[in-house]
Amino acid sequence: MATKTEPVVAAGFIIFRKIQSQPEYLLLQTSYGQHHWTPPKGHVDPGESEFETALRETEEEAGIKKDQMRIIENFQRTLNYQVNGKPKRVVYWLSELRNPQDHIKLSDEHTDFKWQQLDSACNLAQFPDMVELLKEVDTYLQANKEQ
Repeated sequence: MATKTEPVVAAGFIIFRKIQSQPEYLLLQTSYGQHHWTPPKGHVDPGESEFETALRETEEEAGIKKDQMRIIENFQRTLNYQVNGKPKRVVYWLSELRNPQDHIKLSDEHTDFKWQQLDSACNLAQFPDMVELLKEVDTYLQANKEQ
C-alpha cells in the first residue's frame, strides 16, 4: 500500500514598503542552489506554529522584527509545489515595513536583497506560483489603498 509523502512545511512573509505611495517588495537571493530570489521564509520547527515560523525566519533571514511590520492579518496564502520530487507547502502572510528606511540584515542563507516594484519583482522571482502571488498581493494593495 502506497503512503502519501507528507509535505515539507515552511512559512514566511511577503513584505512590502511604500516609496512615493508605490509598493516595493522585498526579495532575498539564496546563497545555495540556483541562487533564486524569494521572500523571507523557512521550515517550521517542531512545536512551532506556521505564524511563529514566519516571524522567526523573517528576523533570522532579513533582520526584521515583528514590531517593525504592520501585519495584514486578513491576507494569507498557501503555495504548494514540488522540490526535488517532494511536496512542499509554504504559507505566506502579508506585511508592510513600518519604516521604509529600516536596514535589512541578511543571514548567511542569502547573498543579496532587493526592494522591487511588481514587474521587476516578478522578473526576479521567476517561479510561476510566486509571480502569481506577487500579482495577487499587488492587486490586493491597489484595492485596499486605505490600509
